[in-house]
Amino acid sequence: MTTFAVDTDTRQAPPALFAVTVFTSAALVFLVQPMVAKLVLPLLGGSSSVWNTSMAFFQIALLVGYAYAHLLQRIRSVRNQALIHCAALAVAAIALPLRVNGLAGPPSSDHPNLWLLAVLTLSIGAPFAILSATAPLVQAWHARTVGAAEGKEPYVLYAASNLGSLIALLAYPMLVEPLFSVVGQRLGWSAGYGLFVVLIAGLGFAVSRARTPGADTIAVASAPVSWRDRLIWVALAAIPSSLMLGVTTYITTDVASAPFLWVLPLALYLITFIIAFQEKPVMSLGLTLTLQAAAMAACTAFLPFRTTFFGLQLFIHLAAFFLTALMCHQRLVARRPDPGRLTEFYLCLSVGGVVGGGFNAFVAPVIFQDVWEYPLVLMLACLARPWGNLNRIPIWQWSMLVLGVLASVGIPIAVTFASGHVTTQSVVGAFDQSELFDMAMKGMMVLAVISALIVRGRALFFLAIIAVLSFASETAADQTDTRQSWRSFFGVLKLSETTVPNIGGRVKMLAHGTTLHGAQAQNPVFRCKPMVYYTPRTPIGQVFLAKAAMSPNLRIGTVGLGTGSVAAYVRSGDRLTFFEIDPLVVKVATDPRNFTYTTECAKGPIDYVIGDARLTVAKQAAASFDILLIDAFSSDAVPAHLLTVEAVRGYLEKLKPNGILILHLSNRNLDLMGPAQSVSRKAGGWALVQEFRPEKDAEGSWDSPEDAVIVARSQAALAGFAADPRWRTADPFKVRPWTDDYTNLAGSMYTNLKGRFTWLP
Repeated sequence: MTTFAVDTDTRQAPPALFAVTVFTSAALVFLVQPMVAKLVLPLLGGSSSVWNTSMAFFQIALLVGYAYAHLLQRIRSVRNQALIHCAALAVAAIALPLRVNGLAGPPSSDHPNLWLLAVLTLSIGAPFAILSATAPLVQAWHARTVGAAEGKEPYVLYAASNLGSLIALLAYPMLVEPLFSVVGQRLGWSAGYGLFVVLIAGLGFAVSRARTPGADTIAVASAPVSWRDRLIWVALAAIPSSLMLGVTTYITTDVASAPFLWVLPLALYLITFIIAFQEKPVMSLGLTLTLQAAAMAACTAFLPFRTTFFGLQLFIHLAAFFLTALMCHQRLVARRPDPGRLTEFYLCLSVGGVVGGGFNAFVAPVIFQDVWEYPLVLMLACLARPWGNLNRIPIWQWSMLVLGVLASVGIPIAVTFASGHVTTQSVVGAFDQSELFDMAMKGMMVLAVISALIVRGRALFFLAIIAVLSFASETAADQTDTRQSWRSFFGVLKLSETTVPNIGGRVKMLAHGTTLHGAQAQNPVFRCKPMVYYTPRTPIGQVFLAKAAMSPNLRIGTVGLGTGSVAAYVRSGDRLTFFEIDPLVVKVATDPRNFTYTTECAKGPIDYVIGDARLTVAKQAAASFDILLIDAFSSDAVPAHLLTVEAVRGYLEKLKPNGILILHLSNRNLDLMGPAQSVSRKAGGWALVQEFRPEKDAEGSWDSPEDAVIVARSQAALAGFAADPRWRTADPFKVRPWTDDYTNLAGSMYTNLKGRFTWLP
């Protein structure tokens, strides 16, 4: 039994004022998340882990805010609650105006997540936590006043809160980021915080004014809540939170770490709350369960096959995430308690968010060598489905379980035959045996998915088929000989081997995410010949050979180590410095058991500087490099802050008068050539471009397609390359140049798609 003091006067605070206050606080909370993440992103190399760690921090801050709101309910007077809350908001404002607080010191490559948590705590922790408390706090005030007088549930205000969050979240990449500079964003949000303090003070005054001295005390019955119920609340909140970060990692690993991509899963996450907490949801739980089963089965089958068209992959994964999150939140709402335990309910939701986000951001990178948390939590989400009557299971459902498991097991078996080695004509005559086995694999995959859909009403049966299907698909998709994998804050590294006949046999490869970052032949004849992006025929190789012909002593800088392939160009009189943000990459690339470019092939000294390139290159002496190669990738993503006018201007300052800056811009999903050409001119440089497409690998060579822009401080420094027909003059007027205040990754993605699909306008 919870006792609330309620006004007997008919005067009440305007109901719309509650919704406006909750809406505004939520908008500020979700506007600041991508804003702050963008501020710290350049300091940690553009890794998608920056967003995941930031999200985990915000969930922890949200938990602190909800705990504060829950404790504040011990104070009976709404007026006193409002006074305390306004005072807390004023104290938290000491951290404003919004900025990256420097008290935590420079970024740490050894413990980047701890450094990031410290910076976020100092920069935005207090204002964010106090703002986060507004939603449950205002709903509690609503329950004590309007709700008690009119019998209305306050939970509908949670939908208003999430609507405000969604609008703010979508407004950031669509309006705020392209229209306002970073400075303007920071100051604008700080001003919005001040206006909110006035708004919450007005609501507190209105609520307390409606309560007359000597108000009656009414009792609101609150059914007891067991610890089992609380744990279910936590679990149902943890699954969507973890999946949101898992699918975000999947997307940003293959494109770029940028707010316009981060907001997609988070926006869908908020929409599920809006639907679930509506009085009359637009989608029933029954329909959600059916669609979620189909999306889950399709996602499980396609998840390992990353070579599939990105648009299809994106749709499947976002659909599976959205429907799974909606299912969990709808089942959560169905278990909501009486309004008297409202703040406790939201506190458990927040605990679940911290558990899910913390697992992805802090635990999974330590215990897993690959990104296993995403498929693992997808499978665990199956347990949130209805279990059915376990005492009465029809024989046909047992049959479908067995059929689905057997079909899943047959997938890798069929792939083994299809991949290989069977090329004789089949008895049918129309296909060879490898094609038949490939068709069989696809048929068994479809059969497994259908079997899972049929038993979707029994969570354990559905989980069994999904688990076996997931393992089978992963086995079928992994056609490389992966020898070892490592994981750090900055991503997953995989060492694999393959056979390349024209390079004498076995070749070791290093992949970061899904992108090859270098390879080395094991045949001693070819071992010290750079491969893929770095062969003599590529733009990078052309520059290294040309500069070597001009001078016996070169000072070389390379941003991004990979396998250390460019070290093969280093002569006894040269000196090479690698600027690498991830210490793990240095450890892997310099271990002779993995690669020997830096330990065996390089004839001159090699240095390693750990940290983000914008910061570490800036500390180098002016006019010191003959060649400066910018080759920093996180999987297939280019950290945008390394391609701004300010960044390129800084690189040019480090070049000798005849020095060459190489921007390696190969990317599957983004067109970076246009921005790079515009940036080069705006930064005061002269630029040439080349789009290298190898016709055929020569003996002892393995060339990869490569897009590159070379920049120099003067036109004379490029004279030798300008005479080469492979290079053409840059066009600096294609797009608006990127700056530290403006980047347009969405436009780069569209331009890339336009190049693939000529029908796009």
